[in-house]
Amino acid sequence: MEAPTLTGLLNQIAAEFPSRRAISVSGKFDLTYSRLIELVERAASRLVSSGINVGDVVALTFPNTVEYVIMFLAVIRARATAAPLNAAYTAEEFEFYLSDSESKLLLTPQEGNAAAQAAASKLNIPHATASLPKADDAEVSLSLTQNESKSESAAELVNDPSDVALFLHTSGTTSRPKGVPLTQHNLAASVQNIKSVYRFTESDSTVIVLPLFHVHGLIAGLLSSLISGAAVALPAAGRFSASTFWADMMNYNATWYTAVPTIHQIILDRHSTKPEPHPKLRFIRSCSASLAPIILGRLEEAFGAPVLEAYAMTEASHQMSSNPLPDEGPHKPGSVGKSVGLEMAILNEKGEIQKAEMKGEVCIRGPNVTKGYKNNPASNKTAFEFGWFHTGDIGFFDSEGYLHLVGRIKELINRGGEKISPIEVDAVLLSHPDIAQAVAFGVPDDKYGEEINCAVIAREGSEIDEEEVLKFCKKNLASFKVPKKVFITDSMPKTATGKILRRLVAEKFVSQK
Repeated sequence: MEAPTLTGLLNQIAAEFPSRRAISVSGKFDLTYSRLIELVERAASRLVSSGINVGDVVALTFPNTVEYVIMFLAVIRARATAAPLNAAYTAEEFEFYLSDSESKLLLTPQEGNAAAQAAASKLNIPHATASLPKADDAEVSLSLTQNESKSESAAELVNDPSDVALFLHTSGTTSRPKGVPLTQHNLAASVQNIKSVYRFTESDSTVIVLPLFHVHGLIAGLLSSLISGAAVALPAAGRFSASTFWADMMNYNATWYTAVPTIHQIILDRHSTKPEPHPKLRFIRSCSASLAPIILGRLEEAFGAPVLEAYAMTEASHQMSSNPLPDEGPHKPGSVGKSVGLEMAILNEKGEIQKAEMKGEVCIRGPNVTKGYKNNPASNKTAFEFGWFHTGDIGFFDSEGYLHLVGRIKELINRGGEKISPIEVDAVLLSHPDIAQAVAFGVPDDKYGEEINCAVIAREGSEIDEEEVLKFCKKNLASFKVPKKVFITDSMPKTATGKILRRLVAEKFVSQK
């Protein structure tokens, strides 16, 4: 039996439930499955006739809008590769991501994105906009330059399981984020795993909380719903808003939602001061960062639904493990549950599988796991040692097969689910002419799990202060990467060889707070 494709799964469900609601834009309009597929096919044909070829990378930078969903699916349908990007990136960051992905086209909303367009212009990458003002519009309005000599349509293209459908970057412990290609088969396997563990059906409905440029919102929130015949609603503002969340959840008869711990806390905090009606939920899902057991308990008490913590990463097309639904077994606070749809093992440094309760590196293999980073043989050699993909996380299985994470080998800062490489922040700090040495590090934070702080040694004769450092960071980094606190110092802990140890720097300055 041939491996499935994401596009194939979507077409199957649209044929089964053509008149069911697929996507709603809160307070504006609904799209049925048949309408969604029609819009996707037309947009895909426009991309093909404008010169987008099989395997071309198309970058998309949008808020959470119906245009984004249609164009994302259209790019994949055209057998091209979708590369979603955070609209908050600076021009310098866009330039890196557009260049590294070798993008052939930049797609934005009608209003555009100045930073992305500046980067695309510098790299001679064409830019087009997409808009769908009304649900009954014949097609998405695309500002593509049509190549009249080409008359191909997407109908002539057959999607293949090996097509690279999605290209994302993950921050490593080096300053250069690694490119992660994910195939149609990877995505199909992942959404089927998620559908299976949460038993999604056409009766389910959710409101998208997380940004759809992020693998969590895209795979778990959107695509897993769509391949199940379930419905998704997009907030009118194009992003999460605590003030409209429960109203949207009620209006669209939501049965579940997924979010990072930070957003769960925002929802809880608002509920404690201004309780609102909420629908009867089958479950609440938490992923992308560790959820404190006390927060899990408060969520369950406030909203009367089991809170299921999951474990995921970009290289696995998102989900790797999850706590089960109540009738499938207990869900354990502090655990990320059991592996779902893939092999998972705890390995020691020799590659030997560890027994229950023994700590080691969490390693995986399965159909949803990437075949390797783009143009990065050194990273691939390390990542796939012993025939397993190495997550960089330390954990152990308990006697019932539930995974518990105890720490990370990598030095990534996990701020509310956004994985940030401290070395990337170091590089920006060190590019300031008045900074001699700089080290970014993670510190515990009640709201985000971790926040970024940094320690800076000024160049001799400079009087740089915290305000100037933060101003520089805001100009050169996306907002979520900007340090919350800056320590100006004249010395940092070092090894005998003069190497600055991030961990010791963090310990020194956190103890000063």
